[in-house]
Amino acid sequence: MIPINRPWIDNEEKDEIIKVIDENALTSAARDGGKRVQEFESSLRTFLNVKHVVAVNSGTAALHAALLALDIKSDDEVLLPSFTFVATANAVVASGAKPVFVDINNKDYTIDLHDLKKKISKKSKAIIPVHLYGHPADLTELNEIANQHSLYIIEDACQSLGSTYKNKQTGTFGKMGCFSMYASKVLTAGEGGAIVTNEDETADTLKMIRNHGMVEGYDTRLLGLNYRLPELSAAIAKIQMKKLKTILDLRRRNSLLLSNLLETIIKKYNIKIPQEDQIKKFNWYLYTLAFNGSGDLTLRDHIKKKLIENGIGVAVYYDPPVHKTPFYQKFSLNGDDLQNTNWSSEHVLSFPVHPGVSEMDIQNIVNVLEKELQNII
Repeated sequence: MIPINRPWIDNEEKDEIIKVIDENALTSAARDGGKRVQEFESSLRTFLNVKHVVAVNSGTAALHAALLALDIKSDDEVLLPSFTFVATANAVVASGAKPVFVDINNKDYTIDLHDLKKKISKKSKAIIPVHLYGHPADLTELNEIANQHSLYIIEDACQSLGSTYKNKQTGTFGKMGCFSMYASKVLTAGEGGAIVTNEDETADTLKMIRNHGMVEGYDTRLLGLNYRLPELSAAIAKIQMKKLKTILDLRRRNSLLLSNLLETIIKKYNIKIPQEDQIKKFNWYLYTLAFNGSGDLTLRDHIKKKLIENGIGVAVYYDPPVHKTPFYQKFSLNGDDLQNTNWSSEHVLSFPVHPGVSEMDIQNIVNVLEKELQNII
């Protein structure tokens, strides 16, 4: 089976983990974190070209800590897409605020600016654009809207490490950017996350939040939690940073090959593939197709089933979208105003392009896909 994503772990990560164990320094409650946390933060700062990186223990923790740092609270509203992993919305609810779900555009599945403008209210405090699948949102226009309405932008860059907008890394445009280092992500720590910012005061606040609001000893100064990144996880992330360029290059190689091989198929069967332009460059975290035309829902699900039967680990992200999950249905009437979100959830299918996928695997994926499409249509 070719998994949808697989971490690239080898002896260098294993050796670093053993060093942590031998040093008996599994974690650190120091304000600036342990040695390897600091080394990882330094590497990520350099890669992103930002002033501050604050490592935490998950992408969810990163999002929640960012909202806490802005003092987002009850009666505040935060605008975000429903077409994302539920962690984005969960962080908003955990902060006490109300999530306001915004539709996506059907070009790259990022937040729709026209719907966003319609849903801004006097209670709106922040926007969380999600760079879904590694596709950057329209950040120039988003910043203009945010400035016009005095709103904060917290970028959910959990899937977009290495993606760029106008040659600048995603996660570095807003007040803060949040990254994930979950096992399936482009760069992994097993579990982990990071918040980036160019503001000294914000970074200081985030360091307190990740450590129970403390600075020196038990002097809790604001609400914080245990969001620290353990040294064991930082050891993996530190080594992964050395591989990041190669990881991104291999994902790009696989994705471009897949696009080239799909060229005749997509025209014949009306399938939409991801496409970069001069402004947006992808990290190719997920290569996502959309099956257009009538009867698509059955087609998408049938193709998924057949590909998995042939050992190709395709997956649907995300069905249902957040607003259709049982818990979140109470935050929206019926989601009829999220038409692109609803459509996309029923028509998209993501394919593996991670570094463990070979060129032969890519050819096999296309062969199986074409065969099954011929059998159906």
